[in-house]
Amino acid sequence: MIKLLSDFSVGETGKVRNVAGEGKLRRRLFDMGVTPGADVMLRKKAPLGDPLEVTIRGYELTLRKAEALCVTMEVAE
Repeated sequence: MIKLLSDFSVGETGKVRNVAGEGKLRRRLFDMGVTPGADVMLRKKAPLGDPLEVTIRGYELTLRKAEALCVTMEVAE
């Protein structure tokens, strides 16, 4: 199933399928390791949904909801 990273529930895992966005935002996500094929698990979500804490490539990364909206995921079954 395909889903945006911003729509994940806490504890849900998946694989990055595509990174959208333009210019600096896309480059920043790539620099942080958010690249196609990377496994991601949503660890925490702030009460209002922003920011999100994910585990990717063995480390914890905090993303804004606007950044997570650019990441298309394939949900692990």
